[in-house]
Amino acid sequence: MAKQVVGEAARRRRRPTRGGTVLSEELIVRTALRVLREHGGAGLTARRLGAALGADPSTLYRYFAGMDDLTRAIGDELMGRALDGWTATGDWRTDLRALGLAIHAAYLAHPQAAVLTASRVSGRPREIAVDETILGILRGAGLPDPVAVGVYHTFIDQSLAFAALDAGALTLAGEARARDEEMWHSTYARLPAETHPNIAATAPLLSRRMPLSAYPAALEMLLGHTAAELSRAGKRHVRGS
Repeated sequence: MAKQVVGEAARRRRRPTRGGTVLSEELIVRTALRVLREHGGAGLTARRLGAALGADPSTLYRYFAGMDDLTRAIGDELMGRALDGWTATGDWRTDLRALGLAIHAAYLAHPQAAVLTASRVSGRPREIAVDETILGILRGAGLPDPVAVGVYHTFIDQSLAFAALDAGALTLAGEARARDEEMWHSTYARLPAETHPNIAATAPLLSRRMPLSAYPAALEMLLGHTAAELSRAGKRHVRGS
């Protein structure tokens, strides 16, 4: 059974670790991101994290209910970093685009953590702040609540899905990633038009585009859909007035 997590104030009163470090949730999460970068998701263990912090592994359970709780805190940190680097302009389309790109970039800055956390819901303050911000942009633009929730759902899932997909590629060993990218030249570009006319016709375009992330293009499609929903909502409002 996981040990009871105590309040931050109580934790601050505890002695420093044997390395002289005063632990905090923030420090543990930052160190966990470093451990993930160096050892991958399978390498994030209480023992390894404790060693990196210079603390007994059991100390971590005073801050987190378990490693799964820590995983959610890592995801919350990535969400918070996206919001930290974002500034509202008041234009819904500009703001939503910038926030989506910020979320994607925050996760790709820590690809091992992205793979581990992109599918998780933390329920922590920074994640909640991002969700509140997205819904505020959509509702402030004039979308009815059911439509706003639908766009929010698509927006956040799309952002995290592409983050996980693109991060997965980044976590591959360089040689494996290079082989995957070369496949568009070595295999697809050599398929004969007689058997694969569509691939053969577009092979040069595919080889240039496919190694890149499709997230910016997918985001623009969603923004276009949202603009159309706003237009429909405005027309319904005019008819009903």
